[in-house]
Amino acid sequence: MTTISLKGSERQPLHGARQVGATDPAERLEVSVLVRRRAADDMRSRAAAIARGDRSQKVMTRAEFAQSHGAEAADLAAVSRFAATHGLAVVLEHAARRTVVLSGTTAQFSAAFSVQFHQMEHAGGTYRGRTGEIRLPVELRDIVEAVLGLDDRPQARPHFRLRPARGSNAGPAASAAVSYQPTQIAQLYGFPSGAGAGECVALIELGGGFRPADLKAYFAALKVGSPSVVAVSVDHGKNAPTGDANGPDGEVMLDVEVVGAIAPGAKIAVYFAPNTDAGFLDAVTTAIHDTTHHPSVISISWGGAESTWTDQAMTAMDSAFQAAATMGITVCVASGDSGSSDGVTDGADHVDFPASSSFALACGGTSLRAGQAGITGESVWNDGASGGASGGGISGFFPLPAWQVGLLAHKSTGQSVALTMRGVPDVAGDADPETGYAVRIDGTDTVIGGTSAVAPLWAALIARINAINGKPAGFVNPALYSHASALRDVIAGNNGDYAAASGWDACTGLGSPNGSALSGVL
Repeated sequence: MTTISLKGSERQPLHGARQVGATDPAERLEVSVLVRRRAADDMRSRAAAIARGDRSQKVMTRAEFAQSHGAEAADLAAVSRFAATHGLAVVLEHAARRTVVLSGTTAQFSAAFSVQFHQMEHAGGTYRGRTGEIRLPVELRDIVEAVLGLDDRPQARPHFRLRPARGSNAGPAASAAVSYQPTQIAQLYGFPSGAGAGECVALIELGGGFRPADLKAYFAALKVGSPSVVAVSVDHGKNAPTGDANGPDGEVMLDVEVVGAIAPGAKIAVYFAPNTDAGFLDAVTTAIHDTTHHPSVISISWGGAESTWTDQAMTAMDSAFQAAATMGITVCVASGDSGSSDGVTDGADHVDFPASSSFALACGGTSLRAGQAGITGESVWNDGASGGASGGGISGFFPLPAWQVGLLAHKSTGQSVALTMRGVPDVAGDADPETGYAVRIDGTDTVIGGTSAVAPLWAALIARINAINGKPAGFVNPALYSHASALRDVIAGNNGDYAAASGWDACTGLGSPNGSALSGVL
């Protein structure tokens, strides 16, 4: 059988990982196959117009989008025939998501896609790994765009940081630490009044869970009512609290509590999926095409350096975000908590994905100080020695969007470079654990920071604005960049190699919210 290489499918081991044995050939797994969309050129034209800020573009309903740009039945059938040839079972077929989920053994998938599996060991544990490229039969050359889930390494990490415990030797920074309720943050940033009634905010979670009793106690203490929170299972993921506040529970509870406190009238749909490239994409596409809960805003607080993703996975996620934009769905993504390196130890600068997608609203972090009269100071979040800092920099994968043409990235050395690729982040908000969010996790009241808090903060703001305006804000980046004065410019601090400056910068983007001004702009 003649085969061809699947573009962008090359996979390298995790940094520091080593092969420790062969994978059991009888091990069963599920793999997501993404096929091309119907009328792809028209879809790209729509997305490009939206990216230019063309407001004449009609917002499509989910049904209209599925009809116009879902998968062709013939393409889905072609994947099913290929699967049957190799003894693989079709467990899900979703035309709007363009996804076919296949089930089988590692031996069957190895033969089907010409890949070799290995059991790999790294600092965080073990994973089923593959290296090299995926190959497809020539008849699927123009049909299949991505094959995800063969490798089950942890694809992303949550971007939150607990405030360090205070010992007897705590220094000046500890004594100066403050915390805010999410409702106080919203008030300080001048969020417009309202509760987001009638909206739905989607949260993407790749592990952990929430306890309803904790949410009930937390929201009762804030006196904001009881937001509706529903868990949605994707690829067998589920609401599964671990009992460890330092683990993924911290991410899930932070996201739910920030959105629920600020937009208590909105439904919160939490999409739980495995922490793999397939699980991440499937959670996002499930939320985008959810005809039950109809989210108008999606908040994502998980990610990883672009260098840890395959090109096919980044392209597939970006395409999903383009689809969201055409349906009037805003996607808010945390920009990372490890400064200009994004936690990569090769000495180079890196940005976090999916925040670096040109169809995401990338959310960076600040350190926020306030008094009785309001905000008294705001600078780039950078903990220094502890390594926590606002993620930001210049993408190595995504081209320069129209709304960033002419902007400069300012280096901490005093130099400035013109953007030639996508700059990250777009906006910012309080993220410093020393000025963090008072939340409740696994029965314990604690304080959390990180850009993980900023994505749901912006998602809740947009939910309020959507409810006020009676229509979705949709893809907001062009409007924000053309109305930069509607944000609070942050001009002090750095995230490592990049420094804050007047106007856009690679630490806090355009700045933090000025809610009342943004309500009119969006």
